[in-house]
Amino acid sequence: MKTKSISSESNAIIKHIKSLRLRKQRTKNRQFVIEGVRITEECLKHGGRIEYVVYNKGLHNVQGGANLLNRLSKRGYAIYEVPGPLFNKIATTENPQGIMAVVNMKNITLEDLKLKDDKGLFFVILDRVQDPGNMGTIIRTSESANIDAIIITGGSVDPYNDKVLRATMGAIFYLPVIQYKDDRWMEHLREKGVKLIASDLDTDKTYIDIDYSGNIGIIIGNEANGIDKKILCNVDEKVIIPILGNIESLNAAIAAGILIYKAVEKRNLEKN
Repeated sequence: MKTKSISSESNAIIKHIKSLRLRKQRTKNRQFVIEGVRITEECLKHGGRIEYVVYNKGLHNVQGGANLLNRLSKRGYAIYEVPGPLFNKIATTENPQGIMAVVNMKNITLEDLKLKDDKGLFFVILDRVQDPGNMGTIIRTSESANIDAIIITGGSVDPYNDKVLRATMGAIFYLPVIQYKDDRWMEHLREKGVKLIASDLDTDKTYIDIDYSGNIGIIIGNEANGIDKKILCNVDEKVIIPILGNIESLNAAIAAGILIYKAVEKRNLEKN
């Protein structure tokens, strides 16, 4: 296995990895950092665009670590070995597994999407979702439900934030994630004939009562403030998940899971 060694914190590779901890640098370079055996495995399995890999010898003590490093080497990726203390300085996890990779973002647009089946396009739109755990969990749930893409509006947490990436459990490599800085996503979805369904407390219509067939987009709003009023004025359906206890609302990721799987259930029934 061919590797190069890095021992200095001032090395350009180390500096670049540290710079990618900032959102503006991820956006500028169109790259992000992944850490750990499992997410690196998922990236490799799904043909993620790895730029280079950094590891330390502690990786050999992690189950599957040596095998993963071998396969990365056989694929011809640039691999750099660093001492444990330096690796720990650039890692963001509490207990680093000894491997990280810099990955190039994919440039995906709505026009690139192809129908997975005859049920129509299915989007999940995240409007200013701020919590990394919520976003990562929603991305993971959406991939498990085989939706077509995630759309993320301006003001949301970066989907390539290290905490989001960990919460996706590798789903980020299977599911197209499309980010918008403005509201053009609504216009683009309208052009595709997508019916917009908003999770909102100000309605009597429950999530069970509506038609989820055809091209649809389920919108999940900000944890504190819900969906932006400008968006709510332009949706086709507002639905509520009834609260049977004393709390006011559900966690965003839980609400998303309920709506996504209800939509999947009804779309499957309508096609059978």
